[in-house]
Amino acid sequence: MSIDLTMNELTIAEASDLLRRKQITPVDLTNACLDRIERLNPTINAFITVMHDSALAEARAAETEINKGNWRGPLHGIPIGLKDLIDTAGVKTTCGSALFADRVPAHDAEIVRRLKTAGAVLIGKQNMQEFAYGGTSTSSYFGPVHNPWDRERIAGGSSGGSAAAVATGMCFGAIGTDTGGSVREPAAFCGIVGLKPTYGRVSTRGVFPLSTSLDHVGPLCRNVEDTALLLQVIAGYDKFDPTSVDWPVDSYTDVLKTNPKSRIGVVRRPFFDDLDSEIASTIDQALKQMNADVLEIELPPTPAAVQGPEVYAVHAKYFASSPELYGPWIQERLKQAALVDTVAYVEARRELDRVRRLIDDVFSEVDFVITPTTPVPPITIAEALSMSPDPAGELWLRNTRPFNAYGVPTISVPCGFTRAGLPIGLQIAGARFGETRLLSFAWAFEQSRSTS
Repeated sequence: MSIDLTMNELTIAEASDLLRRKQITPVDLTNACLDRIERLNPTINAFITVMHDSALAEARAAETEINKGNWRGPLHGIPIGLKDLIDTAGVKTTCGSALFADRVPAHDAEIVRRLKTAGAVLIGKQNMQEFAYGGTSTSSYFGPVHNPWDRERIAGGSSGGSAAAVATGMCFGAIGTDTGGSVREPAAFCGIVGLKPTYGRVSTRGVFPLSTSLDHVGPLCRNVEDTALLLQVIAGYDKFDPTSVDWPVDSYTDVLKTNPKSRIGVVRRPFFDDLDSEIASTIDQALKQMNADVLEIELPPTPAAVQGPEVYAVHAKYFASSPELYGPWIQERLKQAALVDTVAYVEARRELDRVRRLIDDVFSEVDFVITPTTPVPPITIAEALSMSPDPAGELWLRNTRPFNAYGVPTISVPCGFTRAGLPIGLQIAGARFGETRLLSFAWAFEQSRSTS
């Protein structure tokens, strides 16, 4: 069997074990990913910048360290991708926009620093919705991202390139961002795992903002265990990030493979409204597989006027001076955002703080909240390119958006396929800073599917 066919299918945990036992090398893994990128990226369009030379240099350095017994941990020598709004010193960070097509940051984002400290090999910068403002990854200056399961369809967004790259073995894991579902929705559409951690759990310093009150940074991986390993490295307090929360970081893998009986809450409206029939039946079947008591619950409504004004505040100067460098989709979105008045924003921001307290009451009654990740399968790229930029039109983000407002950890895990072979995602939310229990429950569900 060739390296390309075997190594790209390893999980992070499997590859890490082989690296530590010196049965494979970081250079082997990196070359396998680079070979697959060369072959698949022309049709998937998951990467904007492939960090070929620096990735091989990092892989060789990791190999030397491992051979000398200087083991840094499970990510040492593992190729990881980065959504292209995460700053990398000396490497272009474009945000998928002509405005930043040649932007080269001077400093690494805090999460990049942590990945480098852990010995990860940074394989490249991944394609995305322009400035992360939308859920299709078609409005990129560098062209649409294609879904690996059906290349005529969207990969989801805004972290579409990251999800597609992980799903196709072009990297072993990736870091994306999630402001309204931008990790979880592409994870669902591409058949992988995507985690939005608790608000403030992972530093956003050095990540180009969309909406600072709602932005989260999180991992995309092929399974739950890998997600826990990647979260372990990037989680933690950053005193230079005003959104970061000083909260202890658990060992996310220590109790991963335990599954005490849980109480799960199912919110029928609006999360189960107007579901695609195949998604509905798949989610119903998934609920029956769980080791849990199921309760019907309600969630507090979330404010609508927070994101738009915060996005516009970030872009106001750029948009005033160079509107032509923005694509048509985001131009329309920014014009809409500019219309929200200050009073509406201040009231909505106050309501957001209140809602983030109210959600704690929900998790005193249940351990987890379950919904479909998306109400519908991915649409075609042609449909996405012709649709209105009105956010209400993006039905696939309806079920994910509220959990950014709540700020609680929320994961999407694969739970089946449509008859057309398109992946279906199950969304699970847990209590604030409850990533350990959430990952354990998600792992147990993942295992129940693999043995059923």
